[in-house]
Amino acid sequence: MASNFTAADHIHMARALRLAAHGLYTTQPNPRVGCVLTREDVVVGEGWHQRAGEAHAEVIALRAAGERARGATAYVTLEPCAHFGRTPPCVDALIAAGVARVVIACKDPNPLVAGAGMRLLQAAGIACGTGLMAGEARALNCGFMSRMERLRPWVRIKLAMSLDARTALANGASQWITGEAARSDVQHWRARSSAILTAIGTVTADNPRLTVRPEQLAQEQTGVGSVPNVAPLRVVLDRALATPRGAHLLDGSAPTLIVHGEGPSTIDERFARVERATVPYDPNGRLDLAATLALLGQRGVNELQVEAGPALCGALFTAGLVDELLLYVAPVLLGDSARPLLALPPLGAIAEGRRMRIVDQRSVGGDLRLRCEVASD
Repeated sequence: MASNFTAADHIHMARALRLAAHGLYTTQPNPRVGCVLTREDVVVGEGWHQRAGEAHAEVIALRAAGERARGATAYVTLEPCAHFGRTPPCVDALIAAGVARVVIACKDPNPLVAGAGMRLLQAAGIACGTGLMAGEARALNCGFMSRMERLRPWVRIKLAMSLDARTALANGASQWITGEAARSDVQHWRARSSAILTAIGTVTADNPRLTVRPEQLAQEQTGVGSVPNVAPLRVVLDRALATPRGAHLLDGSAPTLIVHGEGPSTIDERFARVERATVPYDPNGRLDLAATLALLGQRGVNELQVEAGPALCGALFTAGLVDELLLYVAPVLLGDSARPLLALPPLGAIAEGRRMRIVDQRSVGGDLRLRCEVASD
């Protein structure tokens, strides 16, 4: 239990979590992991996982510590892996280095690990503790945890609205409700996402690019150092393959997946630079959203950011497939003829409303940004 840990344990785990955050944009589909090695509470080595296929945090920290790792305490934000993947098991490296104690923020839900790492460490005579700052560690890896535990990504819906909860004028005009600072802030959330999802209605109306623009990612915004050139998978729900020629999402500038129904089979030069995949229809004749998320989970998508109109966003809420709402609120009124935030079915009572929990609120330029998680039942 966390109550069994010392103040020094908390300090070193907090440092390990800050290190893990350096991989915010680069580790997917792997989790973001940091490691700190100490002897007599003095740091002798530290590291963080940077990219899939490269050394894990524990190995980097052990290399930095060298012989000083013997008898050390290792603080790791996620249970050390116990299986051979692209790299050897981290538990083997920790055992071989002779560490005396391992403090783990949270267990790894990956079925290939799932407690096996701790068991191997304990079998080697290494003292283990877990649960220190587990909430922070899980939040940092919300997408990885979701994919391992629920076989689907963590779903974050990004929306911008006026004070009267409108997203566009009646004629569809929506640029720009929010200010430049808010639009730059969105780039941070895109960059940390494995994929960005939209629908054919948004493609035809707005012709979005859904790319990350590094020049808009100010270092003081991210807090994770230099910003790499990342390109989340762009995903389009296009039931009948109606994405028009000239759409930016067909230009090959970033990986793109067109998800369509099982009927359409027309192939032409429009789709030469993108992938396509089929999902079944739901009972209402629309693309099955749960099947779509399962497909993305199979492809290693951890965090999915949805940037779409009220129909798709509302359908995801109705289906119970939304985890988080990233909402930018501009101090402007658009009137009751403007378009609403979400398309949701009517309710019979206030008590039936979908409850959310505000986890963060802050000013971004002249706008307000709210992060809300769906409240558990």
